[in-house]
Amino acid sequence: MAEGLFIIRAVLGLLLFAHGCQKLFGWFGGHGIAGTGGFFESVGHRPGKAMAALAGASEAAGGLSLFFGFLTPLGAAAVIGVMTVAAVSVHGPNGLWVTNGGYELPLTNAVIAAGLAFTGAGSFSIDHALGLGLSGLGAGVGAIFLGLLGAFIQLARRKPIETAADEPYPADAQEDTMAGDPASAGADQR
Repeated sequence: MAEGLFIIRAVLGLLLFAHGCQKLFGWFGGHGIAGTGGFFESVGHRPGKAMAALAGASEAAGGLSLFFGFLTPLGAAAVIGVMTVAAVSVHGPNGLWVTNGGYELPLTNAVIAAGLAFTGAGSFSIDHALGLGLSGLGAGVGAIFLGLLGAFIQLARRKPIETAADEPYPADAQEDTMAGDPASAGADQR
């Protein structure tokens, strides 16, 4: 059992750490704080650079926490929170499947992190070495609660950018369309 938990923790933890480093430092083909911040602004997370730093730090620290099995429920909460925000604000409109840009992957990452909060990190972990005993119903529910609370706070302060394309009939576009419409050509001359 300890070996299986370690494999799950290692893969998920290192992938999330790397994903956070893409945002924070531009490592592994990422865009760094500036590029990620611009994207975050476009999906309503402002100020973009600060929110990119927060998301990157949550992913990197949560990933390392899971990898080392150190304060595992807190690491799981960080992962649950950032993955929930990503699922809702970036992937949600695309449906479930990752092939359509959907929320399948962030959902999977959050559920695995929640599962690790319930089971604990196992005997190949810092939590075990320190005798912390961080597992069980309380640890799992606590991690889910903290993660979803953080996600709710971030999503509540999100302000999606309103564009003219969001309006059913933008005023400028309506005038331009009418001017180029052959049926209305010369209408103002009648």
